Amino acid sequence: MLKITFMGAGSTVFVKNVLGDCLCSDALCESEIALYDIDPVRLKESEALITCLNEQKGNKAKVKSYCGVENRKEALRGANFVVNAIQVGLYDPCTIIDFEVPKKYGLRQTIGDTLGIGGIMRGLRTIPVLSDFAKDMEEVCPDALFLNYTNPMSILTGYMLRYTPIKTIGLCHSVQVCSENLLKKLDMQDKIEGRKELIAGINHMAWLLEIKDKYGNDLYPEIKKRAKEKNLTQKHEDMVRFDYIDKFGYYCTESSEHNAEYNMFYIKSKYPELIERFNIPLDEYPRRCVENIKRWDKQRDELLNGGKVEHVRSHEYASRIMESIVTGAPYKIGGNVINDGLIDNLPREACVEVPCLVDGWGIHPTHVGKLPVQCAAMNMTNINAQLLTIEAAVTRKKEHIYQAAMLDPHTGSELSIDDIIKMVDDLIETHGSWLPKYN
Repeated sequence: MLKITFMGAGSTVFVKNVLGDCLCSDALCESEIALYDIDPVRLKESEALITCLNEQKGNKAKVKSYCGVENRKEALRGANFVVNAIQVGLYDPCTIIDFEVPKKYGLRQTIGDTLGIGGIMRGLRTIPVLSDFAKDMEEVCPDALFLNYTNPMSILTGYMLRYTPIKTIGLCHSVQVCSENLLKKLDMQDKIEGRKELIAGINHMAWLLEIKDKYGNDLYPEIKKRAKEKNLTQKHEDMVRFDYIDKFGYYCTESSEHNAEYNMFYIKSKYPELIERFNIPLDEYPRRCVENIKRWDKQRDELLNGGKVEHVRSHEYASRIMESIVTGAPYKIGGNVINDGLIDNLPREACVEVPCLVDGWGIHPTHVGKLPVQCAAMNMTNINAQLLTIEAAVTRKKEHIYQAAMLDPHTGSELSIDDIIKMVDDLIETHGSWLPKYN
């Protein structure tokens, strides 16, 4: 019997998407499903939801919950696939700290989960937990595939692949919808069916390098024309990425609210008018957290009062990967892997996002070659901070946290070196036991 373990099962909405997808698959629907979390209340809510879905599908899966660190090994024991969706420190207190402490120094963020000082701190408090997961997996399920969905994706996946023996793939939601959503936003829906595309780079900044219609015609000339016109004439939610098309020649995978803080161009205290001009939603992630909590409270109440949970298979990669490995049927994904000769002009130790073929033998990344010079340069500004954050987590040297923050493009463009060091020290002290000790 296949076993799928979900780490961080208190993330109920995401549990529904990933495990609901598995219950929709003939190859996976009779699996043993192990739900693991350290929060008994949220774990119970997720178990109720998945049990409800399983009942509607004919009770084919075996669902069991495991709560607390003392039960973690049993949750993992014998697993074939381990899905990771943990959030160490949750919204309260850690995400609040990630946003509020930097504000004291004049640093504003939008999402703060992938890069920037928020992404750095989130990576530092998550890597020790993933290290413990890896040690347990090495003992009780050494051949399992670890499917990481937790951000900061490049930092965490890069750590797992470089410093643990666990087979790991990093998965995001944005690659598979990137070009389709772009064409919809530009009223080019008639070009969606049969389109061909090539996407490669790093997580949240992988570049739509090529996009052609079903006849092989290059769509970029029309995309560039329409994107520039839309930015000049309309206020919309994707203005940063449309500006990327104009300034760098290519669209990238993750949203404008994310990419607004991955560079030194758009969030600048010296030029506050840029926030309005590019429609940048500061403090967006905390706002979403509050809204999601309220939304789930309503859905939970409906479920626990006899409501039914509906699910249509989503675009998430996880179930498709599992299905492909189990059945041998090939499937293409955009996956996060170590750059072992895949993108020629990025460092070999960087975590990159490239097309991968999945089949019964596992996951096979493809060689992309060189990115356009300006795209590789943009990626490097992010990779520098990612590699130094991993270095800080492995060596426990505080100087590498300072360096990661200094080289983060948004932080370094806004604050002095002295203020960066003070802010990092303040964040470490405020996080307290959520972080390990640094030398």
